[in-house]
Amino acid sequence: MLQLFNKLDLFNKKKGIDTNNINNFLLDVKSIAIKTFIKNLTNNLKNTEIIYGEIKNDNEIVIVVNKDNLKKVLYSFKNNLNFSCLTAITAVDYPELNKRFELNYLLLSIDSSMRARIKVYLEEDEAIESITSIFSAANWYEREVWDMFGIFFYNHPDLRRILTDYGFEGFPLRKDFPLMGYYEARYDENLKRVVYPKVELAQEYRQFDIVNPWIVLNKNFNLNSIVYTN
Repeated sequence: MLQLFNKLDLFNKKKGIDTNNINNFLLDVKSIAIKTFIKNLTNNLKNTEIIYGEIKNDNEIVIVVNKDNLKKVLYSFKNNLNFSCLTAITAVDYPELNKRFELNYLLLSIDSSMRARIKVYLEEDEAIESITSIFSAANWYEREVWDMFGIFFYNHPDLRRILTDYGFEGFPLRKDFPLMGYYEARYDENLKRVVYPKVELAQEYRQFDIVNPWIVLNKNFNLNSIVYTN
């Protein structure tokens, strides 16, 4: 670490940078790092492999790629651009879109203090290849995305649910998943085991009113006929 600061200090003296002003110093170093990163990115990735790209907050690059180019892009980020850490894989559900799922791969470069977010858009029943051969940490991340969103990763070494119980129905983080789920878990005293009956509502849904929310209204009830008294 000391050698690094000595090199930076020598670099700044050659460039005539006032090292007494720490803010200018850090901004200049960051600017150089970003320019170097963009140059390396351009050299290692073809334009046809990136659909869209931008840099946010001076230290995060966001790009959208086609799923067929995903492994090639991630391999280049890891081996040519030194993004050695896969910090997360997550997804966002947009049910109104044809390509319903936005799959996000979050990378970190410790060398350059840069972050990258690689996005892929998928249709509801569209599968994507596992990246466990590039990042071993993707194993559990992909299992979690499969469990919560139902996105299938082929060539995964062990694609099983990881957060929900055995036999769970549905995918909880999809926008069309019912809030109460399809089944409930409880312990049955007679059977002496956990059972999974279908969810049944104990009462009908209520139409709530701000003044008195606990009045149960039927379909033919006139809301204006309620008289409130103090």
